[in-house]
Amino acid sequence: MRTDFSQNPIVKHSIEFALMIIKYAELLDDNRKYIIAKQLLRSGTSIGANVMEAQSAESKADFIHKLKIADKEAHETWYWLYLCEQSESYFFNKELSSKLDEIMRILNAIILTGKKK
Repeated sequence: MRTDFSQNPIVKHSIEFALMIIKYAELLDDNRKYIIAKQLLRSGTSIGANVMEAQSAESKADFIHKLKIADKEAHETWYWLYLCEQSESYFFNKELSSKLDEIMRILNAIILTGKKK
């Protein structure tokens, strides 16, 4: 199944981010940073999974709920990335942080707009 998500910014960005997180987690894993790699892989890819689930929500409330879960996962991912940034023994990928900030802004805007309607 091939789908074009270029017209849906949150889907597009969350998929791109998940692919970036996979690569980063693999690098961490190669450097024996297993625990953080596993946590980042789970929370970072979960953002996109929840965004994708929201695309087939049963109602507006269900849509907002799924995006709120994606937002929670984004915040957890931010935490793990922050630990990597602050730790002397971890390397940090600034591009991941920037992409995550963008996703969090988009999610916040969609959730706020959805609540108003």
